Amino acid sequence: MDTYKLALTLVGLALLGAAWLPHLLKRQPLTFPMLYVAVGAALYALPLPLPPADPMRFPVVAEHLTELAVLVALVGAGLRIDTVFGWRRWRLTWRLLAITMPLTIAAGAVLGQQLLGYGVAAAMLLGAVLAPTDPVLASDVQVHAPGKGGEDPVRFALTSEAGLNDGLAFPFVWLAVALAAAATGGEPMQWQRWLLLDALWRVVAGAGIGWLVGYALMHLIFRSQRSPRISAGSDGLTALAITLFVYGVAELCGGYGFLAVFVAAVVVRQHERNHEYHTTLNLFAEQCERLLMALLLILFGGVLVSGQLGMPTLREWGFALAFVLLVRPLAGWLGMAGSGLRQGDQWAIAVFGVRGIGSLYYLAFAINHADFPEAERLWSVVCLVVLLSILLHGISAKPAMGWLDRRRQRRQRASG
Repeated sequence: MDTYKLALTLVGLALLGAAWLPHLLKRQPLTFPMLYVAVGAALYALPLPLPPADPMRFPVVAEHLTELAVLVALVGAGLRIDTVFGWRRWRLTWRLLAITMPLTIAAGAVLGQQLLGYGVAAAMLLGAVLAPTDPVLASDVQVHAPGKGGEDPVRFALTSEAGLNDGLAFPFVWLAVALAAAATGGEPMQWQRWLLLDALWRVVAGAGIGWLVGYALMHLIFRSQRSPRISAGSDGLTALAITLFVYGVAELCGGYGFLAVFVAAVVVRQHERNHEYHTTLNLFAEQCERLLMALLLILFGGVLVSGQLGMPTLREWGFALAFVLLVRPLAGWLGMAGSGLRQGDQWAIAVFGVRGIGSLYYLAFAINHADFPEAERLWSVVCLVVLLSILLHGISAKPAMGWLDRRRQRRQRASG
């Protein structure tokens, strides 16, 4: 059988499903990620000449595929947020970033050492890669299309958190890389360099470049004196241009590109807020996101059944269950304590911290930049956490969000 022609057939089928299935499954308990992981597992279980699904064998391919998926998802998340930027308006976001994310990293690192027996570098990496929530697989708990309403505190908090913590987890990934390099006989750990470069400069540069370039692009799109303006058309390619151009500029300047891309998308969305072109941009970004997500989920299903990562141990199962069911919910609840939200909203934000493609990207990135003796086991644990998140959050997100929406509507009717 011709591998190339088989691959084209499967890619075409995956794209057809990516366009059709989200609408078909809208009111079903089965979610798009759950179905595609199952399809990938079934395909790779058959004796077909498929490309190997092995992140250990193809680490650079794994890094760049997951990187592109996260980038497109970040642009889509930024373009969908209707809430005007402000320190008080975004207070839930700051709580999740300043309290929940550090607690999650610390808990993941401690459990990695005490339960799994990892070294300091590998444990830190485990906490860092699992701390960011995912903008790719969390569509059921994120805000709706631009201007379509539905931006309640839960959806806003989870969307804005996923947009920003994908960049702000990077300093801790770099910390794990530096610790691994020091442990394997490289340069000694330079704490001052890590603090000034990785934790300060790269964050400031990423946010600043995202704002500057986003502001310039906003003027080009909506306020250019040229006729016709970009926003006068129906071409959504501008969303992909924002993604690649902003990311490239930020990375070339030494900033965090993920952070820059999300900030730039938010800046573009904050201006000309009622313009219909925002819908065009979001639609194109969403289509690109579905395409990449479909391919990655099929490959992820192949990873799970291929056997390259081995069978998870009981300790790894214990870690994964504890992380999804205890660590994130408790850290999220502590972050929301005192926020003024109702208990149901607080727990929804705390529980639905979906893990996904972003965690796989960070792990591939770190392993490509340093030697981690526990690399294979790290892949096994992170994939297990992502699988549990897809299953548990996928099953519970729609009913929980629907219940919160109905309760919110009843309160609104009661208040007149």
